[in-house]
Amino acid sequence: MKVVTLNLNGIVNASQRGFLEWLEKLDADVVCVQELRAKEYQLPEVFLDVPGWNAFFFDAEEDGYSGTAIYSRAMPKAIIRGLGNPQWDLEGRFIQADFDNVSVASLSVPHAVTEDEIEHKLAFLEVLQQHMKKTRRKRRDFIFAGSYQIAHRSIDLGNWESHQREAGFLPEERAWMDQITGPIGWVDAFRLMNRKDRQHTWWPFDEAQANGMRLDYQMVTPTIADFVMDVQILREPRISPHLAVAIEYDIEI
Repeated sequence: MKVVTLNLNGIVNASQRGFLEWLEKLDADVVCVQELRAKEYQLPEVFLDVPGWNAFFFDAEEDGYSGTAIYSRAMPKAIIRGLGNPQWDLEGRFIQADFDNVSVASLSVPHAVTEDEIEHKLAFLEVLQQHMKKTRRKRRDFIFAGSYQIAHRSIDLGNWESHQREAGFLPEERAWMDQITGPIGWVDAFRLMNRKDRQHTWWPFDEAQANGMRLDYQMVTPTIADFVMDVQILREPRISPHLAVAIEYDIEI
């Protein structure tokens, strides 16, 4: 099973850069996308009926904002939309597909720059942490793929010394990630097989890759960690300021 995650930075803009053509040809079983910034009913049929894929969306209430989706080759047994928290579910930040042997979620942590946005992001992270803690107690395996908007360690961004008081690398954000990958027990699947620096998944179109950050992850429950076969960052085509993260698991869905 191959799972790919990509922050689209707007699904309509991404389509102008070849998203749909890329998706049709992609060798993957599940594709998790974030930051659609369009509601399902607003999208042309070509986004909803992509050959070879089943598509499931979770819209934000606000127009032009947030939104997550899952494209799946196989039909899931169930689709779960939201974290069960009305405040955050109105932002369309979490959708999960349940298969026979594993559940795969697409999630989107809020982007933040200003102080108010940082407070908003940290509040969401608290809710997500509680959900991930509760999920660990369930008797099945999970892949939470998405845009976490946090560079966990200095290896995960360029020029880290100058970013220590900026959103994406704040001490409290990194401490959150320490909790997720420590006591709570999730595993950063990419770092199981690739521990190199400059493995960035985000940088602006007009900047060098060296100035980027690794903001996009596939967090997995420990049993699945034993079945990670290959990890990749897909650098071409450049559909978004974010890059797709592809991970292959020795698991049948």
